[in-house]
Amino acid sequence: MKQRNLNKGRYRGYHRWGYIFLIPFFLTYAVFALLPMLSTFYYSFFENYMSGLRMVGPRFAGLENYIALFAQGDLLKYAGNTLIMWMLGFVPQIAVALLLAAWFTDTRLKLRGTGFFKTVIYMPNLIMASAFSMLFFALFSNNGPVNHLLLGLGLLEEPFRFLASTAGARGLVALMNVLMWFGNTAILLMAGMMGIDTGLFEAARVDGASPFQVFSRITMPLLKPILIYVMITSLIGGLQMFDVPQILTNGKGEPDRTSMTLMMYLNNHLFNKNYGMAGALSVMLFFLTGALSILIFRSLARGRKMGKERV
Repeated sequence: MKQRNLNKGRYRGYHRWGYIFLIPFFLTYAVFALLPMLSTFYYSFFENYMSGLRMVGPRFAGLENYIALFAQGDLLKYAGNTLIMWMLGFVPQIAVALLLAAWFTDTRLKLRGTGFFKTVIYMPNLIMASAFSMLFFALFSNNGPVNHLLLGLGLLEEPFRFLASTAGARGLVALMNVLMWFGNTAILLMAGMMGIDTGLFEAARVDGASPFQVFSRITMPLLKPILIYVMITSLIGGLQMFDVPQILTNGKGEPDRTSMTLMMYLNNHLFNKNYGMAGALSVMLFFLTGALSILIFRSLARGRKMGKERV
């Protein structure tokens, strides 16, 4: 009994050290994340902006900033722009990533140099978004190489103004997001697929299952946790989309603000020193991100639970 109490006391001592080692993280989080977030909530209820060289406020305004955001009518438009461009980039991104992940993890193909190819597909993720945007701006400009190629092939009679059309601008933003992030998504999905017991695949093949049946009925259901993580993190990144459309359209969201995102709208308020409206928009973006993330998580988790019950 004494020996058991002694071991219990030692365990409590080690347990205490674990909390001590966590203190630096919580202090850093409180100073650089929690306090700024709480201050954003607080100042979103104040009128605080620049009028010429004169600072107006801070004056308590209650819900006036939130009411003004909806009254202007731009919020829903920019939210729609953001979600459309995210979907245009996410759907092909997840399709390409699933294809590459299934290809690289299939032991029957006996592929060589997979480490090299994994590094290559991940490399675009390491390039700065600003550099990517400037590259695409040069490639798809009115006198850029893409238009010269299309004119030379006889596919166009005059240069196509990609950034002057809604489909062209949104398509370029989506294409850049696909090229930048499909490698990272593929690596995550590969990790999930490599964690699946290979005996399940072998048993399915012995039973005469086709490759498509193996992928749809074994791989995809067991990959649901990774897919939920990928979708939620991609959604958060999509709602925070800023650098690519900001540089590509020079911060104007052209044409006719159809490529203006919520973060670009927020940046405009900050640039104009309208801190109250910027805070209100930040709070609304926070709740929108949380609501959509919970919706995706519950819908996919429910589908996973229903799949288990059928099995």
